[in-house]
Amino acid sequence: MSEHTHETSEHAPAGDGHGEDHGHINYVRIWVWLVILLAVSVAGPFLEVFWITMVTAFGIACVKAYMVAKNFMHISLEPRFVTYIVVTALVFMLLFFAAVAPDVMNPEGTQWQKPSWIGPPE
Repeated sequence: MSEHTHETSEHAPAGDGHGEDHGHINYVRIWVWLVILLAVSVAGPFLEVFWITMVTAFGIACVKAYMVAKNFMHISLEPRFVTYIVVTALVFMLLFFAAVAPDVMNPEGTQWQKPSWIGPPE
């Protein structure tokens, strides 16, 4: 009988704690994509078109946040309930923003005082 009859060799551990082989993540390639997306989001305002600026600012920010959470924070390797907790927190954050944004962004109101460090509207 050969000494190599085991399912795993002595050079490859039986498991990494997750029970699955997820392959190697190329962090430099992900970093390059993040830098490219940063350059695009910085270049957006130079076009001086409002909707292009908003798409590049917020759309690319969402893509970059997803890439960081998936690849650097390893959210995709965690149990499914961790993903549900993160998504639930994001949904509640968006609901909170949608609820208070009309009041916060309103330039005037009842008993509303503008802070002195905010200048007059242009």
